[in-house]
Amino acid sequence: MSREGKLAKNTIILSIGTFLPKLASFVTLPILTGCLTKEEYGTYDLITVLVSLLLPAATLQIQTAAFRFLIDVRDDPKEIKSIVTNIFAFIIPTSLIALTVLFFVMPGDAGIKLLICFYFLADILVNGARQVSRGLEKNMIYSISAIVSSLGKMIFAVIFVWWLHFGLVGSVIALFMASMLSLVVIVITGKLYKYIDVSVISREKIKALIAYSWPMVPNSMSMWIMRLSDRIVVTLIMGPAANGVYSVANKIPSLLNLAQNTFTMAWQENASIVSKDKDADAYYSAMFRTMFDLMAGFLGLLICATPLLFMLLIRGDYGEAYFQMPLLFLAMFFYSQCTYLGGIYVAYKDTKSVGITTMVSAVCNLVIDIGLINFIGLYAASGSTLISYILLFVFRMVDVRKLVAIKYDVKHIAIVLLVLVAELILCYMQMTILNIVNIVFGVIVFAVLNKSFINAVWKKGLKILKNHK
Repeated sequence: MSREGKLAKNTIILSIGTFLPKLASFVTLPILTGCLTKEEYGTYDLITVLVSLLLPAATLQIQTAAFRFLIDVRDDPKEIKSIVTNIFAFIIPTSLIALTVLFFVMPGDAGIKLLICFYFLADILVNGARQVSRGLEKNMIYSISAIVSSLGKMIFAVIFVWWLHFGLVGSVIALFMASMLSLVVIVITGKLYKYIDVSVISREKIKALIAYSWPMVPNSMSMWIMRLSDRIVVTLIMGPAANGVYSVANKIPSLLNLAQNTFTMAWQENASIVSKDKDADAYYSAMFRTMFDLMAGFLGLLICATPLLFMLLIRGDYGEAYFQMPLLFLAMFFYSQCTYLGGIYVAYKDTKSVGITTMVSAVCNLVIDIGLINFIGLYAASGSTLISYILLFVFRMVDVRKLVAIKYDVKHIAIVLLVLVAELILCYMQMTILNIVNIVFGVIVFAVLNKSFINAVWKKGLKILKNHK
């Protein structure tokens, strides 16, 4: 199968596993915003974001080594078993220690603290299992696990939050039960238990895996700072209710991650395999253009759909969140481009550069946020996020060229960005006629930018359907 064909196939399969989690978050959004107070929803948002901090800190990101190292040994059963066993031999005890410390230092009632710790543990384990599945090229099983988690979150949220009125406690129960169910499914369907053998536990192997993964910790921590520092600063200075508004403002822009995560997961596998090819420079350059246009096209569609999505999905007094979204839309777009370039670092196992570039951006985000929040309120949070991602994008554009001679069409980049800004202005105006114009404009932009990719995915999709009849 050609590289482009494999990329299209993996994109289709992984889109299932990335679409439903986002769909679940939006199906449950009216329930959460309608049944929880602003303060409870702000706390709930902090809990869900905190898991992205604890996972890398507790595991030294060793699960990222699962994906990258397994790609190189897919035909070696003995080495596969060694990698998988040693990854979980490290993850489980370190996670338990970290969660025990967290339980005693975290404020609040013992019952909900215990629930949060259980949820964090389940999330850590299921993420490790998913990376193993991706490394073994079991992308369909990865997607099935995500589907189960998504359906679980929706069903359990309805039961514990909407029906039983358990409030914040019910929302955490829903998260925990969905993650546990997903973990059981991926272990059984993927038969991951076959790769566990305590006799192959090796300190040397764990050291080798950590040598690759630990530089990713500063990257994850820095990404956490950019995602969570806004919430913490807003909560401390403006209060939990303001954080609830800011969290809602992020919901629709974060839908761009649906497209970005799908493509990036498929892309990282191709990038790692292609890194040894002679035409790697040309391939990475072409894929940058594809990624840029694809994300720009999806963002254009998302912007023109925002007035309708906001009306359908948001309940309660969150009108001011709408005006934060233009900045956050652009921030998510630049983040998607940063992620693409980060895939090249992963392909060449240059994880130190990933961490360094992200740390610089995170510091800028925090400084701008703290410096301006007393003057411009929530705009400091959304503005600092945008600026930090622009800086990260530019930094990586330059820095990644030490690995591969990637070429950029600067003129094309500038034109596309101007088009996106025009769409954002039309969306911000909140006028019906302009919204209609925006819909037509957004569809045309998506089609023009992504004609070749749409054709490739369409043909591959038809082929997959025919093979499964």
